[in-house]
Amino acid sequence: MNPIKQSSFKGQATWSGLLFGIGLMALVDEIIFHQLLQWHHFYDWDTPFIGIMSDGLLNAFGLFALVAGLFMFTDLRRRSTISLRQWTSFVFIGLAGFQLFDGIINHKLLQIHQVRYNVDILPYDLAWNIFGVILLTIGLMLLYTGKRSRGSN
Repeated sequence: MNPIKQSSFKGQATWSGLLFGIGLMALVDEIIFHQLLQWHHFYDWDTPFIGIMSDGLLNAFGLFALVAGLFMFTDLRRRSTISLRQWTSFVFIGLAGFQLFDGIINHKLLQIHQVRYNVDILPYDLAWNIFGVILLTIGLMLLYTGKRSRGSN
């Protein structure tokens, strides 16, 4: 295979996994914490209408990222140019990326919402971000062990 074409497939596999992971975690966050538990909205510092509208925008973003990642994945599978281990590693990195961005940037730096209100927030913040670090560690371990096993063949 042409090295340039192979490189573009690797990039597509990376983006496919990242988009799928980011979209999946955005939807899990939206469904569980925003809708079922009703702990917060994506943007909490305005009217309930704005909070619900911001949740809808997050839902739309998550769904778009998930579907885009799946379309890219399907194209790669059709061409038989994807390593499932590598793709899965980038899914975990995408899951972690969303989780850590939300926990560090949205919750702490921008303060557009918290995990939960009217409780001691420290255990929730720790759990939120530690879970993100665990997802990132899994993704990096899968990526690293996949590269090592390909290098030894």
